Amino acid sequence: MHDKNVSSAPDDAVNPADIRFAAMNLLARREHSLRELREKLLRRFPMEDLVEQALQRLVDENLQSDERYAQSYLRQRCSRGYGPLRIRQEMRERGVSDTLIKLALEVENPDWMALAAQAYYKKFGQGKILDLKEKSRRMRFLQYRGFTSEDFQHLLGD
Repeated sequence: MHDKNVSSAPDDAVNPADIRFAAMNLLARREHSLRELREKLLRRFPMEDLVEQALQRLVDENLQSDERYAQSYLRQRCSRGYGPLRIRQEMRERGVSDTLIKLALEVENPDWMALAAQAYYKKFGQGKILDLKEKSRRMRFLQYRGFTSEDFQHLLGD
């Protein structure tokens, strides 16, 4: 695409080993969902068949796993103060199936009430809620973070 000097034959322009090498470099930095990896590789190597072959090989060798990715992503987002609704939506956007999301949630089994409290106190401290406007602001923050009302209602004094 950018490099006109590589070769005139499109299939000769990219060595499948280059695609694998690029994929391995991405996976060495962090877990990637299959969709993320596919998108990144296709931007760099616009040969869909070769990219798909490389991806299938990585999956077969268990070097790429959406199950492992889902668990890793869940732990990372929980540690940053996000709740189940937002994490679920983000994983769907990254191509993780609902089945694998559910499995990750069962395996990790986060305490959403404790995580909501942690995010709440980090943002607002121990200060009391003085009026309805402030209560609404705090509620919107927790909803934006992806917590359900059951996860945070106890924090708002109801």
